[in-house]
Amino acid sequence: MIDGEGPFRQAHVDPLAGLRTAEDPPWDVYLTGTVFLDIIFTGLDSAPVRGTESWARGMGSSPGGVANMATALARLGLKTSLAAAFGDDHYGEYCWDALEQGEGIDLSPSRTVPGWHSPVTVSMAYEGERTMVSHGHEPPHEEPAPDCPPRARAAVASLTPGIRAPWIAQAASRGTRIFADVGWDDTGRWDLAGLADLAHCEAFLPNAEEAMRYTGADCPRAAAHALAEHVPLAVVTLGSDGAYAVDGRSGESAEVPAIAVEALDPTGAGDVFVAGFVMGTLADWPLADRLAFAGLIAALSVQEFGGSLSAPGWSEIAAWWRRVQSVDDQDPAALSRYAFLEGLLPEVTRPWPLRRAVPTIGFGRSA
Repeated sequence: MIDGEGPFRQAHVDPLAGLRTAEDPPWDVYLTGTVFLDIIFTGLDSAPVRGTESWARGMGSSPGGVANMATALARLGLKTSLAAAFGDDHYGEYCWDALEQGEGIDLSPSRTVPGWHSPVTVSMAYEGERTMVSHGHEPPHEEPAPDCPPRARAAVASLTPGIRAPWIAQAASRGTRIFADVGWDDTGRWDLAGLADLAHCEAFLPNAEEAMRYTGADCPRAAAHALAEHVPLAVVTLGSDGAYAVDGRSGESAEVPAIAVEALDPTGAGDVFVAGFVMGTLADWPLADRLAFAGLIAALSVQEFGGSLSAPGWSEIAAWWRRVQSVDDQDPAALSRYAFLEGLLPEVTRPWPLRRAVPTIGFGRSA
């Protein structure tokens, strides 16, 4: 286990409390995809060297893959439902329990597949970077999504060039707001028309390189404006420069700089950013506040190891806010950017940083 002060019980915050009605769908966010078992080695002094043995000072295990996004959403207080296949091995059992019992994620659309080996990723974190090795078999034919996704306020999808995911159109037709990201286009075509499901999306959140390649723009901001002609809301992440967004309906744009932090492990930071933006959108926050919040929690996540392990909850966010307010010579303008957090955050009694111990496999089920 990574050195820490033990598990930290999260304060419960419902960011949508003032918006809920009896007619709401049962879930705030729906996701589907592949769950990996992540095994994270930490405390490496350098990258492994061929022909040698490296020892890590820390190790932990957690659900990964789409579980990173699901965990980030659930820790922000959103009612989250996940459809995924789980192996009937110990890895699958561990991931199921960690998500359902540990994070409160609804797994009723998920299923256990007899004889299917759970996908595994080994991640080695060093010098603020990571190297990963994964293993897995072809997922069952029914995955990655069921035919009829449950009713939800929003869904998060990963678009694949040239491939439609029928559940996206089905969900959108029932009023679900679709937030989409995209991976690297291995075909090299970078054809925006190939992202057929983009037509059903409310928001598209690529990184700067992806946005420029898909639009042919020479800068990320121009790419965001070009994307806003195809999707109502275009959000382009700029890495250490923050994020830029354009609302194609209103013409509004917003840019928020990143928070400078010492990154231990960037695994899952993009998922945390998307989760924060989804939450802010569902809560009807101003565009700039959504960007600021998403960037903040992504910055908090890279200061912890692991994907789903590093997703911050409201207790961590509150502790950070109290801490930065107490720093001498703090820039008032920088503080004012996050003043919208006041009134939303819970009281905290422990100082920043809040370190969480990393769980592992093998101690048996808790009662």
